[in-house]
Amino acid sequence: MSKSNNNKSIKRNWHLFDAREESFGRMASKIAVLLRGKNKTSFTPHLDDGDYVVVINSDNLKYTGNKDNGKVYYRYSGYMGGMKSITLRDQIKKDSRKVIKDAVFGMLPKNKLRSEMMKRLKVYKDDKHPYGDKLKMI
Repeated sequence: MSKSNNNKSIKRNWHLFDAREESFGRMASKIAVLLRGKNKTSFTPHLDDGDYVVVINSDNLKYTGNKDNGKVYYRYSGYMGGMKSITLRDQIKKDSRKVIKDAVFGMLPKNKLRSEMMKRLKVYKDDKHPYGDKLKMI
């Protein structure tokens, strides 16, 4: 259920990103702009009028520098000794979709609309996805 009142007047486009073509930080910032709808002339901060985004080939994620061992993701269970960490290289082997989703999630506004925006992000490990008919060939 969308939070906006004028859901019928919102036109949502579909965009396709290939994770092999540009670094994931730059790609994530472009995805966040599209999900939020800041690229539209009718942008309003309190409405969720962003587009759908499909990301393919997340297993072949492109990144620069020494991020494969230098970038570390932390999580904490809340218990003593419950701090866990995983490097970017290991996270890509485990689940590469989570890397892209976490990067985009951190770039979206921290409010009630963020979960609705994240529902429109579709990430796939290879180039097979069920949204071929909705995407425009550019």
